[in-house]
Amino acid sequence: MLVLRGAPALSAFRRDKLLSLLQTQTDSVTGLYAEFIHFADTPAPLKGEEQGVLDRILSYGPTGMAENPEGELFLVIPRPGTISPWSSKATDIAQNCGLTQINRLERGLAYYIHSRTALSDAERSFIQAQLHDRMTQSVVDTLEAAASLFRHEAPRPLALVDVLTEGRAALESANTTLGLALAEDEIDYLLQSFTDLQRNPTDVELMMFAQANSEHCRHKIFNASWDIDGETQDKSLFAMIRNTNELGGENVLSAYKDNAAVISGSVAGRFYPDPDSAAYGFHQEPIHILMKVETHNHPTAIAPHPGAATGSGGEIRDEGATGKGAKPKAGLNGFTVSDLNIPGFEQPGNRITVSRNAS
Repeated sequence: MLVLRGAPALSAFRRDKLLSLLQTQTDSVTGLYAEFIHFADTPAPLKGEEQGVLDRILSYGPTGMAENPEGELFLVIPRPGTISPWSSKATDIAQNCGLTQINRLERGLAYYIHSRTALSDAERSFIQAQLHDRMTQSVVDTLEAAASLFRHEAPRPLALVDVLTEGRAALESANTTLGLALAEDEIDYLLQSFTDLQRNPTDVELMMFAQANSEHCRHKIFNASWDIDGETQDKSLFAMIRNTNELGGENVLSAYKDNAAVISGSVAGRFYPDPDSAAYGFHQEPIHILMKVETHNHPTAIAPHPGAATGSGGEIRDEGATGKGAKPKAGLNGFTVSDLNIPGFEQPGNRITVSRNAS
């Protein structure tokens, strides 16, 4: 495993903000420094030219002045056994640049904590909790410990949650240990369901149930039956949405069949080269309109920080993956916030809409 230092990871503002947070509970902390650390899984050391290519690939991030890595190390890495989104993209880039001997690149965030006295176990636990997301990350205290990222293990067997013997307590324990973020009524539902089935659920079943109804995705609710004032409705929420197209969709070219909808557009000239002559010119053709909506909460229980990025990335991906020639032109972001309890300036929760235009 190769270990390569990266750029400083925190701006001065974020660094001061984090330091202030840590000092609320740890009086001995006097300062901190954070930088990216890269790990390369490669069977042999890189040659000089190869090392130069990798160095250029990994040259990114804030342009702040690098510091000597001094202080107690808290190294935040992806949870062993997982591959981070950053790793997937960085590994592809490295291999496309000719570094085919690199099996995988991964990234960590090294925090160096300065303190007047040795940190206690309680202080370390508090600091760790502020520096990482326990659902997707782990904290280790040496750079060498990051080798666990590249360890290959045999798949573990399914684990059973003993609902039939322990009842609701078994589900409550699994909810905590697996980080499922189940609501009380969902635990009740699972308890009743597996009691009726007379079998215990596996940990995989519980995880999949939790994610099907997490903040990330509410498809289960959209297709569920529902009542208004005790009267059962004929259509689910999603069926009601589809009903609009069924009643008046004469100009809808594609809907509910792929990742976005397409409606009829006007005929206009598009400027591009003729494939035969290679000469640029206007070409009169129908320019249809593609529409796409993507909803993702930020944060989510399974991924507190990437929720919003997942939404915007899914938006762009699905626009380009629907039909042929789709190109993002305009985006509209809507943010719904709760009541703003600012002392002396309380405001009701509302929806803030920000328009983004791109071509």
